[in-house]
Amino acid sequence: MPKIMSVSIVKPSYEIKQESATELTRSLFSEKFDNIERLLKVFENGDIETRHICMPLEWYGEPHDFEERNNLYIKHAVDYGVQAVKKCLDGEGLFENSIKPSEVDAIFFISSSGISTPSIEARIMNQIPFRDDTKRIPIWGLGCAGGAVGLSRAADYCLAYPKANVLVLSVELCSLTFQKDDYSKSNLVGASLFSDGIACALISGDESSITMNRPMPQIIATTSKLMPESEDVMGWDLKNSGLHVVFSKSIPSIITNWLGPFVHTFLETNGLAKDDITHFIAHPGGKKVLEAYEESLGFESSKTTISREILRENGNMSSPTILYVLQRFMENEPVAGDIGLMAALGPGFCGELLLLKWE
Repeated sequence: MPKIMSVSIVKPSYEIKQESATELTRSLFSEKFDNIERLLKVFENGDIETRHICMPLEWYGEPHDFEERNNLYIKHAVDYGVQAVKKCLDGEGLFENSIKPSEVDAIFFISSSGISTPSIEARIMNQIPFRDDTKRIPIWGLGCAGGAVGLSRAADYCLAYPKANVLVLSVELCSLTFQKDDYSKSNLVGASLFSDGIACALISGDESSITMNRPMPQIIATTSKLMPESEDVMGWDLKNSGLHVVFSKSIPSIITNWLGPFVHTFLETNGLAKDDITHFIAHPGGKKVLEAYEESLGFESSKTTISREILRENGNMSSPTILYVLQRFMENEPVAGDIGLMAALGPGFCGELLLLKWE
């Protein structure tokens, strides 16, 4: 089975405290909402302490058109992406020798927060000496589900080509989509929650020449699911000023009612039950989302401890967030035989599940 060999993360340059984000939002929105102090409770109640963004905080209080935002997205996505790829191939001590870019056979690039043609991985290939026949698979529009989907598709690739080594690079610069003149509650909630993040994972097939001397997670099964007629649950509205967040308040209740049967069917198909799961690697879409996970799956809150830590330290970074959670689990060095369930949800409305086993 394909194995996840390493995961790297890169945090953007500017760390902000949640209190500072609250103050900026208050200054921008107070004249438009009579009940602004009540609405700002969403910042306080989200269990987020710090976030990382790619521009100084004061930048977000100034007007910026779509062209400027998107040019910044391309610049930062390439710069941070190069860093993440190099860290992932270095392995930070996991490999006896660093993996050479020439050993990489395919790159999946995951993002939903900016637009680039040529896509970002092509621009990165001009800065890192990959082979010129490296396969490029950019995937756009999966939002928070994107990191998990990237791992699933990379696993599919490695099943087809068992000698392959595949990178999954996830870059989201959600802060660049913030609209200071959008006075919708979705925008206010998004301002309290979303941030920037970059992560890269290396997945190798059974016959890859890369070897490890400690247990690593094998991807033993994956599944995807789409909820029909649910386009309005989350996503973007594309307007002249850029991307405007769509974020339904019904997401936690949808998760509670929809996710449980999806997960339990997946586990049963693979001969498992929820009590067989050692590690729950959940995308922390928000505090209420994690609570909905626990309720729908019957998990104790201890199962989402690491997801809560990542949310508290980074906010919701969209697609890379699940890789931040996975990296934290891998740092804790699970033992051989441990079973992990990875779950992420995104626009569509959709879900992606992966079953991992440390071997």
